[in-house]
Amino acid sequence: MHYYIKADQFLLENDMKKDAYVLVKDGKFGAFCTELPSSAVVYDFGDSIIAPGLFDTHIHGVAGFDVMDGTTEAMRAISESLLSLGVTRFLPTTLTSDSHALKTAIFAIKEAVASGLPGAQSAGIFLEGPYFTEKHKGAQNADYFRDPSVEEFFNWQELAGGQIVKIALAPERKNANHFIDTVTKSGVSVGIAHTSATYDECQHAIGSGANMFIHLFNGMSGLHHREPGAVGAAMTHPNVFSELICDGHHVHPDVAKLVYQIKQNKVVLITDCMRAGMMPDGEYYLGDFLTKIKDGIARTDSGSLAGSTLQLKDGVHNFYQWSGMPLHKIWHLASLSPAESIGQASDYGSIAPGKVADYVVLHQDLTIKATAIAGEIKYQV
Repeated sequence: MHYYIKADQFLLENDMKKDAYVLVKDGKFGAFCTELPSSAVVYDFGDSIIAPGLFDTHIHGVAGFDVMDGTTEAMRAISESLLSLGVTRFLPTTLTSDSHALKTAIFAIKEAVASGLPGAQSAGIFLEGPYFTEKHKGAQNADYFRDPSVEEFFNWQELAGGQIVKIALAPERKNANHFIDTVTKSGVSVGIAHTSATYDECQHAIGSGANMFIHLFNGMSGLHHREPGAVGAAMTHPNVFSELICDGHHVHPDVAKLVYQIKQNKVVLITDCMRAGMMPDGEYYLGDFLTKIKDGIARTDSGSLAGSTLQLKDGVHNFYQWSGMPLHKIWHLASLSPAESIGQASDYGSIAPGKVADYVVLHQDLTIKATAIAGEIKYQV
């Protein structure tokens, strides 16, 4: 496949480009140009905006399906549903559960990927747990919390065919730093989450290789002027990434702005979306827990937030409005920063020569007009 894209604007990593053409060849982006060969095939999107495909590195489910359903049907449904939301790559995300459920989910992801996903493509598996602690458990099942085990992890990795690219844990657990050091050396990114860890414990985890904080502020020890906690560690370590759920409920808009002022492109916009995403209010399961959705907000019986129903495009739009920053800067927090956080930025996350041609066609109001994966338009209004 060999064609050129024409549009009013292109969102680039450090700028916005107007009135130009970009080459798409063999599923990858080529160079920009202003003049075309006479035989060129052109996809002219008029006054639209072309942006890199969104990359959701923390998503449990959507449209009534969940990764923990443990079926290829669920994976295919999630993949297809994400196209209309502008998501082109995602990390199917597990929850803390019993060993059988985790293995079933991992195997189903591997099988679904092997058979070919119809929409957004999996870029690897994110294991959210089970190495957490109880105080900040959120909607994770504490019955299955335990200390990190290198042997257990590599058994999962073997079952996954090497597809696990990210895992979250509480660094105060026994053997955590040895675990972090070992798995990061194998190429897996480690995040800090659902933790009561002190600032010093987080520092040691970062020194061992942990490179991100999962849904910052939620499920972790907070910032105090005499004990900075996990939040303080995230804010004071310039090279670690911080996930933010920008639905206006998980983090106050002004706090999200503050995080951006400090962290800049180390902010990773995510959804933490569960099966109730794109669905009406009601009752839905998140792992082992029944949650109630009211006004789009997911809560457990205790009142705790339980994932979200956020769509990543809406998180981008919210943060764009809150921050007052240029669109290209905010958009890349949901495309390039996620890719960088798991070491995949050489392939995904921005419109640049040699990268996979995942892109979204946006109306001027930022609603989705079309979504393309590796140069092929998979969704169009």
